[in-house]
Amino acid sequence: MKTQGPLSIAPMMDCTDRHFRYFMRQITRETILYTEMVVAGTILHSYKRGDLKKYLAFDPIESPLVLQLGGSCPESLAEAARISEEFGYDGINLNVGCPSDRVQSGRFGVCLMTSPKMVGECMNAISKASQLPLSVKTRIGVDDHDDYDFLRDFLRIVHEESGVKHYTLHARKAWLQGLSPAQNRDIPPLNYDRVYKIKEEFPEFFIEINGGIKQTEQIENQLNRVDAVMIGRAAYDDPWIFSRVDTDFFNADQNPSESRSDALLAMQSYLDKLTAQGHKPHALVRHMMGIFKGQSRARLWRAFLSNEMKQRDSYENLFEDSLKVFS
Repeated sequence: MKTQGPLSIAPMMDCTDRHFRYFMRQITRETILYTEMVVAGTILHSYKRGDLKKYLAFDPIESPLVLQLGGSCPESLAEAARISEEFGYDGINLNVGCPSDRVQSGRFGVCLMTSPKMVGECMNAISKASQLPLSVKTRIGVDDHDDYDFLRDFLRIVHEESGVKHYTLHARKAWLQGLSPAQNRDIPPLNYDRVYKIKEEFPEFFIEINGGIKQTEQIENQLNRVDAVMIGRAAYDDPWIFSRVDTDFFNADQNPSESRSDALLAMQSYLDKLTAQGHKPHALVRHMMGIFKGQSRARLWRAFLSNEMKQRDSYENLFEDSLKVFS
């Protein structure tokens, strides 16, 4: 199943758009990618307006790609899934982990952890509307609901209601009051053991762990305990950490790019196409600023790009020219 490989990159708002995903395919062709969360209501309204491509279109190279949906109405989620399936996604994921004010006001995201029957009904409705593999991304707890029994019962009820067996567990609980979404990514302590225990109790479930994993050695250790690893901010901040994962974890014959420079130069034609359509280069380049993280002169390279994007009339050969700062 395309959506159940050993490694994936987490859905991240304002990060994992189609430009970032195209860029990551120059570094890894096998890692499972996720869209940003798309609210079911947005898809339904967009469908009526006739501009679905704005939210759902992607390049075939981005596959395997999972669409992450947000919402809490079974009917709306089912219709959004039905509409989205024609775009060619490899799977559908429901967001039950986001703690932002936006999702709290809409009563979805991590708020749904206290309503497992509703989550199960949502997933059941989606399963009847779409033939795609389904999964749920959630936390290990929320507010004062922070123990193993709560998480176990949540997963058990969702499964009983829907049959879903694929769960991505961010190994932190969420605090809905007092912490920002960014703080919720770091301040609640990691509890990997709770995820491991879930896998032990539900061996038939596909359990993917998320949170605080940044290095290849950590991936290898986690795969000894769970089925898969999902990496979030580290993938965005330092994308080159994925440069060898295709051969190391997916048994591929080779990796897409032998060097950071190769990955960068491979994006020039994409940038040319993007700017020819009237888009600003920043729409793409902002996602690429971490490619030389940790390398000498990386700061000069970023400064060069930032300056050139402001001053150039043409962005032809932009990436080739930027490499001169390393000479």
